Amino acid sequence: MAGTGVFAEVLDGEVYKYYADGEWRASASGKTVAIVNPTTRQTQYRVQACTQEEVNKVMEAAKVAQKAWARTPLWKRAELLHKAAAILKEHKTPIAECLVKEIAKPAKDAVSEVVRSGDLVSYTAEEGVRILGEGKLLVSDSFPGNERNKYCLSSKVPLGVVLAIPPFNYPVNLAVSKIGPALIAGNALVLKPPTQGAVAALHMVHCFHLAGFPKGLIGCVTGKGSEIGDFLTMHPGVNCISFTGGDTGIAISKKAGMVPLQMELGGKDACIVLEDADLDLVAANIVKGGFSYSGQRCTAVKVVLIMEAVADAVVEKVNAKLGKLTVGTPEDNSDITPVVTESSANFIEGLVIDAKEKGATFCQEYKREGNLIWPLLLDHVRPDMRIAWEEPFGPVLPVIRINSVEEGIHHCNASNFGLQGCVFTRDINKAIMISDAMESGTVQINSAPARGPDHFPFQGLKDSGIGSQGITNSINMMTKVKSTVINLPSPSYTMG
Repeated sequence: MAGTGVFAEVLDGEVYKYYADGEWRASASGKTVAIVNPTTRQTQYRVQACTQEEVNKVMEAAKVAQKAWARTPLWKRAELLHKAAAILKEHKTPIAECLVKEIAKPAKDAVSEVVRSGDLVSYTAEEGVRILGEGKLLVSDSFPGNERNKYCLSSKVPLGVVLAIPPFNYPVNLAVSKIGPALIAGNALVLKPPTQGAVAALHMVHCFHLAGFPKGLIGCVTGKGSEIGDFLTMHPGVNCISFTGGDTGIAISKKAGMVPLQMELGGKDACIVLEDADLDLVAANIVKGGFSYSGQRCTAVKVVLIMEAVADAVVEKVNAKLGKLTVGTPEDNSDITPVVTESSANFIEGLVIDAKEKGATFCQEYKREGNLIWPLLLDHVRPDMRIAWEEPFGPVLPVIRINSVEEGIHHCNASNFGLQGCVFTRDINKAIMISDAMESGTVQINSAPARGPDHFPFQGLKDSGIGSQGITNSINMMTKVKSTVINLPSPSYTMG
């Protein structure tokens, strides 16, 4: 169970502690933050409401620890990451329990997230040893007018302290996707987990603690964004910010100053369906892509742009599959579980009401109980409806009928988002041309959008993000290039 066994020291009575300088502590504030179970809508857990002074101490400890960590051999850093990965997977059950109760993730998917996270950490250790173990040699005579009298040795060095802020929907996996690259590259790491998902993240951090990482190298602070959010992101001790979430990221990017940013901020992922597509494949991927984890994924299908000639057939097939989805609790492994908060459910309902008032066709009756919203397909959606553009982050999917590929591409590119998209056609030439035309960070051909496998590049255009993720890209992003130039008294040519 959560908070018991090896995790007992993380819990102080009924409140989970924060992690600073290698130990679990209660905040001097005496305040806590409640974490509400999306299913019961009752307080499930409480975490510390850290103060700004406590954040300062975590940052100071990280800065000191990072200097020694940067002198730790790569193989040793990798060894500790492998150990943390093994501990994480060993304790997948209590961590998954937290995911079920904090974010209503179906039990089987919660376990999969933890196992996937362990695999990501191990892969990161191996990849880091490979790419950070190589440097580069440049010689001066390759540039016009120069003799070979200068040798430039360049290598990747750590940035310092990385601030990691993951989202609620993958609070473990999208935390370790930042932690692993930061640590293998020689950085220290301060984690600010989301409120919903914080306890799962604290359990995950304890796995790194048990692995034996140096004191102060990893810190984890919990609390209210209004009190420590800006303080963290604008802190002078932060040398890099890796953030996954929503509009908050745009505000962070405007305030962060001269530090590297890695951001993924959501999407309105379009699914373009051509007449020659495999319609059974299309329907299966629309349901999987649009409704798994109740649509609460940045890479969920958010709008279907379908050629009129095949629209009726696809809508019929999708409706048949939606009718077979189970709706209920995450403990029962239901396909559709409650969305994360009541405010999220209210926002989704607002989009549905707007679509209804403007004449969308409801393929199912809209039904909601608390945070639980039944899957809903909206046909004949028009561009004047909010749901044609806004990201619902819930089990509601709009279908826009189009008369040309160009019309579909235009709608996709008119969005302020550009995370992922997908194209369904049997014509690979058309698929490539459409992919090239779509202003999206990734385009999937004949499959729904997806983040992963975790070593694949993952990035967004426009308001969907800054930089690129994926294990290799994250390691590179969390380092900088340093050069040493050797100046020779006279030109020297190999074998000359």
